[in-house]
Amino acid sequence: MTSLTDNLLLEQMGQGDVASFEAIFHQHYDRVYGLLFRLLGNRAEAEDVTQEVFLKLHDYAFSRRFLNRNREHNLGAWLYRTATNAGYNAIRGRQRRWQRNTLLVPDPQGVPGADKEVEQREQETAVRQTLAQLPERDTQLLLMRQMGFSYADCAAAVGVAPSSVGTLLARAAAAFKQAYEEVNGER
Repeated sequence: MTSLTDNLLLEQMGQGDVASFEAIFHQHYDRVYGLLFRLLGNRAEAEDVTQEVFLKLHDYAFSRRFLNRNREHNLGAWLYRTATNAGYNAIRGRQRRWQRNTLLVPDPQGVPGADKEVEQREQETAVRQTLAQLPERDTQLLLMRQMGFSYADCAAAVGVAPSSVGTLLARAAAAFKQAYEEVNGER
């Protein structure tokens, strides 16, 4: 039912109906934002990238690829794939900025409670670095499942059969564990 509704809203959106875009936005915003927040770990950045994803959706509705209206679109899968790609682009941009600004970072020593906060941020950074090392499909599956997406939603987002999602998730979790241990020198 959702894909039919999404396809109808996309079609109406392609004809200039602003209310259809708003309906899609409100229907999918929380999940797209949640995926990006878990990937990026920063609320403001996740909000910015979420807005970019919906701007891309707006452009997509008017693109030549969409003009073939006889084709069914899995909007949720398209949004989550686009969000994952945009999230990775944001991470790469953040890494470039970090490399440029390395000398400008203040030393947290001497600030009360800084040790605990620094330790937590280091752990979050290690998790994000580990996720960035995994294939995009593995990261997307792990994040989507952690957010409570169904196997069917996960399968649609990464383009596999729902019956393969369990196996792919188990492999992704094992790969994450191994990569995390390597990043943290726990081996």
